[in-house]
Amino acid sequence: MKRVNPTIRPFLNSVVDYAGPFSIKTWRGKNARQYKAYIVVFVCHSTSASHLELVTDYSTDAFIAAYKRFVARREICATLSSDCGTNLIGTDKELRNLFSSSSKELEKLSTLLANDGTQWIFNLPSAPYFGGKWEATVKSVKHHLKRIVGNQLLTYEEINTLLTQIEAVLNSRPLSPLSDDPDDLSALTPGHFLVGGAPTIIPKPMLNSVNSSRLSRWQLLRQMLNTFWSRWSKECLQRYHDVSKWQRPVPSLTKGSLVLVVDERYPPSKWLLGRIIDIHPGTDGHVRVVSVRTQTSVLRRPIVKLCPLPIDGTKF
Repeated sequence: MKRVNPTIRPFLNSVVDYAGPFSIKTWRGKNARQYKAYIVVFVCHSTSASHLELVTDYSTDAFIAAYKRFVARREICATLSSDCGTNLIGTDKELRNLFSSSSKELEKLSTLLANDGTQWIFNLPSAPYFGGKWEATVKSVKHHLKRIVGNQLLTYEEINTLLTQIEAVLNSRPLSPLSDDPDDLSALTPGHFLVGGAPTIIPKPMLNSVNSSRLSRWQLLRQMLNTFWSRWSKECLQRYHDVSKWQRPVPSLTKGSLVLVVDERYPPSKWLLGRIIDIHPGTDGHVRVVSVRTQTSVLRRPIVKLCPLPIDGTKF
């Protein structure tokens, strides 16, 4: 019910999970010490907005510190949900103890949260699929982040900067049209619930094709962000398409529909949106080509390069 009932603000009902570990270093120079870091992922039940915090261990104090930073920016949660310790297969014993309903660590955490009016709720044991909402976010962050960082060792400041920008990318994805007005080319995003509009990242030239050895540290971070955007946006766009062969007809696009135009040249957090102004049926009556009006021009595109935005939220 927390997913469908309206709330007075984002993150009133949230879920939390861990991603990692990642290796980072103490400073940029030589002889820097390496240590592990982890990402605490907070996801809002009702808006699907994401919040990422970086921690350096699995301890109770580290989680409390991350939760305090989260609360300082997103306000106190009424409920905070998580997996049971039995679902954390293959993770460190410390993390299983931290999220085990019978542990002293959880008792301490629950007491501290209860003092502020937050109720800690556990998922059903041995049913990790019950947490699919936040597991999808953890997968998006962990799966792509580990591949774009690779063997590079980043400092705490560098990876924290990268995570903040990735958070903006995750919260920029279009959910549904804001209105039925044919002149309105804007879409609702999780960022609208947080800052009143889609999150933005300062546009910079793409560096995907440049060898990383020729880049400065901050250019390297920009290349990693661009690579994350390239990988994650393709995964996100696949949600709007039926993954099947053309063995059965699908509903044709109609005039006035708000669509995402697939364009790999756009920078992170920027989505090319347009309204269909004309359709061009084939000899068999099926629509395979349409004309789309964007903010700057009118494009003629095949429907395989267009992603209609869902208006019922069934895919989110």
